[in-house]
Parts: sequence; structure tokens; C-alpha cells
Amino acid sequence: MKKISLLVAAALMVPSAFAHQAGDILVRGGAIMVSPTTDSNDTLDVQPNTQLGLTLSYMITDNWGVELLAATPFSHSVEMGGSEVAKVKHLPPSLMAQYYFGNAQSKVRPYVGAGINYTTFFDEEAKGTLAAAGSPVELDDSWGIAAQAGLDMKINENWFVNGSVWYMDIDTDVKTDLGTFKTSIDPIGLMVGLGYRF
Repeated sequence: MKKISLLVAAALMVPSAFAHQAGDILVRGGAIMVSPTTDSNDTLDVQPNTQLGLTLSYMITDNWGVELLAATPFSHSVEMGGSEVAKVKHLPPSLMAQYYFGNAQSKVRPYVGAGINYTTFFDEEAKGTLAAAGSPVELDDSWGIAAQAGLDMKINENWFVNGSVWYMDIDTDVKTDLGTFKTSIDPIGLMVGLGYRF
């Protein structure tokens, strides 16, 4: 009986790993809202949209990881002077290098990341005055920097709650028969969801 008590006590003293240790694969999913922050000098204004976001992370060490962001296609209304002139869809996959604060036993793991974003636009559709003028709309794809900050909080040994904020540098040329408009979309993305550790 004495030996069993000692074994139980020893087991309780050994810290149990939560997640985010070398070799772990972390999958996060949830709602992600992309809110463009178009420059005040831009002629066009791009409206926000919310979609399903998904991230896949691999922990290289207990504190360093890499992450790929994916999502269902975002659909944005493009306005000029307060009136809709186009509808566009885009996908903004981003690859990040991440640093996680704390250690593998921490129940809460804040993290920051930096990397590169590629945004591809498709299904551009003229609306309003552009549609009336019979003008097509085309947006160039974009490469830019990306940054993030986030927080994971343990639910149990495999599940955790996640919240994160993203910034993406997205600059594009909007081409129409009425001219080409340079637009800096530079959206802020807010994601809230659940994560699972493999």
C-alpha cells in the first residue's frame, strides 16, 4: 500500500504535457472575419466578409513552429463613392514562422508569427455603373508580408480554444475599361475557434 501511495504521489508530481511540443501537429478551425483597411486615398473601398478559417501548424521545437492559413473563399463588395461597382472573391493562403511563449506544460500559450501572404482574386463581377457601362473587372494577384498574434487555451489533453488576429499586406491593381485603380486592401483578420493536437 505504501509503494502504491508513493507511485501515485510521484505521478502527480510529474508535469503532464499540454501541447505545443516538438513534433506536434496542431489543427485550428473557426470563423475568420477579414476587414479590409483600404487607404483613404484609394478610389475603391472593399467591404468585410466572414468565412471558415483553417490553420495547420507543425511544432519544430517546444517554442518554434510553422503554420499555413487557409479558408473558404472570401467574397467582397467593392464600392466607389458609396455605391457597389464590383463583387470579387479571393483566397489568401499565408505561411508563417511562429514563436510560442511559455513551455509544453503551459495551459495558455500566447504566440506571434510573421511570414508571407499570397492572395489570388477570381470570379470578378462588375456591378452598378461598371456593369451598366459594360466594363469587365480584373484584379491582379498579390504577394506581401503577413503577421499574427494569437492565444491557445487548454480544454483537455487534445482540445484547446484559439483566438488570433492577422495582418496581411495586399496591394492590387483593379483593371476596368474606365481605368486602372491601385488599391491597398491590407486587411485585418480576426479568428475565433477550436484547435486539436495530434
